[in-house]
Amino acid sequence: MYTFFANLARIILRATGKIEVKNKHCLPADGGYVVTCSHTGWLDVAVLGISMPRPVHFMAKQELFRRKGISAILYKINAFPINRENPSPSSIKTPVKLLKSGKIVGIFPSGTRTAEEVPAKRGAVTIANLARVPIVPAIYEGPGTFKAWLKVRKATLTFGEPFYVESARKDQIGIYVERLTVEPSRNIG
Repeated sequence: MYTFFANLARIILRATGKIEVKNKHCLPADGGYVVTCSHTGWLDVAVLGISMPRPVHFMAKQELFRRKGISAILYKINAFPINRENPSPSSIKTPVKLLKSGKIVGIFPSGTRTAEEVPAKRGAVTIANLARVPIVPAIYEGPGTFKAWLKVRKATLTFGEPFYVESARKDQIGIYVERLTVEPSRNIG
C-alpha cells in the first residue's frame, strides 16, 4: 500500500509541478536512521515520502487514527500513532524497534504543522540516541497544501549531513535539537 500511494503521489506531483531534492547523497545507503523535517502542511509529508530511497515510517498524532477508515490507511502506509500530550513508553519503543531493524523513521520535530518557527521537541534526539542511529535533518520549502501547489508548482527538499547523538546528557540535548532542521542558507549542494 505504501508503494502504491508513493507512486501515485510521485506521478501527480511531478506531472503538475517540479520537486527539487538537494543533497540526496547525505542519506545513509543502508541501516536505520531518523529523518527530521520541517512541517508546514500535508504536502511536505508526501514530498519527503516520495524523495526517500526506502519507505518511511512516520510518527503521526493519535488524533488522525480516530476514524477507522483513515486509521487503516495510515497503518498501511507505515504511519504509527503518538500521543503528543501524554507520550507513553510505546512512543519511544515503537520507533526504536523500527530503527534497530534497519527502517527509516520520519519525525517532524515541531510536533505540529506550522508556518512559524517553533522550538523543536526532543523526541527525535531521544529516539535516535536510544537506537544508536544517525539523524538526517531536512527542510521542506514550498506550498503546504495541494491547492497551493497548483498555484506555486515548485517545492524544494534539502537534506543535511547526518549526525549521531552521542550519549547526550539532559543538559546537552538542546545542542542536538537545534540541529534537527537544515537552514536554507546552509545548503551544501
